[in-house]
Amino acid sequence: MKRTGILFFPAFDWSLGDSHPEREERLLYTQEQLFEEGILDLPQIKQFSPRVASIHEVLRAQALFPNPEAHTGTLDAHLIAAGSAILLGEARARGEIANGFVLARPPGHHSGATVWGNRGFCTLNNEAILVNHLRAHFGIKKIAIVDTDVHHGDGTQDIFYHDSNVLFISLHQDGRTLYPGTGFVNEKGGPNAWDQTLNIPLPPGTGDEGYHYVLENWVLPRLQAFAPDLIINSAGQDNHFTDPLASMNLTAGGYGRITELLQPDLAVLEGGYSIEGALPYVNLAILLALAGEDYHHVREPQKLDRPVLTLETLKPYLQQLKKQHQTLKPNFTIQNKAFFPQGNWIYIPHNVYYDTEGFQETRHDYIRQCSHCAGTVYIESRRSSSAQTAVLVRIPFQACPECEQAGYDLWDHLLQHSEDTSSGLFQNQLHDKLSVWQRKEGLTQF
Repeated sequence: MKRTGILFFPAFDWSLGDSHPEREERLLYTQEQLFEEGILDLPQIKQFSPRVASIHEVLRAQALFPNPEAHTGTLDAHLIAAGSAILLGEARARGEIANGFVLARPPGHHSGATVWGNRGFCTLNNEAILVNHLRAHFGIKKIAIVDTDVHHGDGTQDIFYHDSNVLFISLHQDGRTLYPGTGFVNEKGGPNAWDQTLNIPLPPGTGDEGYHYVLENWVLPRLQAFAPDLIINSAGQDNHFTDPLASMNLTAGGYGRITELLQPDLAVLEGGYSIEGALPYVNLAILLALAGEDYHHVREPQKLDRPVLTLETLKPYLQQLKKQHQTLKPNFTIQNKAFFPQGNWIYIPHNVYYDTEGFQETRHDYIRQCSHCAGTVYIESRRSSSAQTAVLVRIPFQACPECEQAGYDLWDHLLQHSEDTSSGLFQNQLHDKLSVWQRKEGLTQF
């Protein structure tokens, strides 16, 4: 029997405020619905208990600035959500389950390669932490992440933007109409991973028919061509027609069909803030689809009574979008600092707004151009209204000898010339080694 894993962590003791969309009871009605329907009694359903992710597992994917200790007082729920994703991912990698659904909060897909705080309700990126854990411990090389949240998965994109072994696809409401204002077709990946990022911004009003058409005619062929070892669905549910934060028209049954089409190895909960009207039914439909059960009888209590964008209207837009995507060519700027190791370094400026806490992060990203691997990454990051500058140096998985040496050279330079830097993280993904440097505390190995 093919088994479907489920891990439920509602984080009832964590929220961003009593009236905030991301609050304690967000998964309460989902939990009750699954019990009432007897879903957990199905013979193919296997339940798992949450676990806590370690700081090492987090730092393998993300830099916590100005230092990891600065976040420890607020990370408890986030570490359990990330750890839960890891646990179910391990069960899938070991063959204990055929697929699984991580029903955990807080969400994570707006949290990027550098983290100064919470943004978009996210502090840690659950999928990214999971992906790099599986690569480090199970040797999985090619992974596809399909983000179906209504908001662009900008944090996940940021973490894997330069990684040719991770295909990131995001279907979302057009960033000109919704937070975070990103996710356009010209965002196709860095110099060593061009075309490994696919953004499909959809107009407000898109419903089941439109989403399924995009999946069948654009997303699935791209997945087939990439041939990943693992598919992860960032299963945001704020595309539902009752969600208070967005303007899409998906139904619970539509979500079931998305899951049936994608056939993800793992679905990881992201957004979705219609707590009573959508989440219990959407989660039920997704879980039934994963378990190979009929989801067509799942109906939300409220009926869709607003205009849905027709497929005839959507098709010309999608054709133009696809043409634009196909004709885009790489256009990167080479900018070498005096202390950079040999090679061409691509410069990509990157600004990030932390809406939850109201500050701006200014980043200067440099990537070593390489035809053999993902390339070493060097990032200088500064939080607004702060004199603190932090640095991330990353040697990628499957790094070539030249990029590996470049990473060591950059880190040595930081340690020797640190007068303008408050802290730094060295991610040696090739050997799964991590070092944190702080001006006051010195060097710490993880």
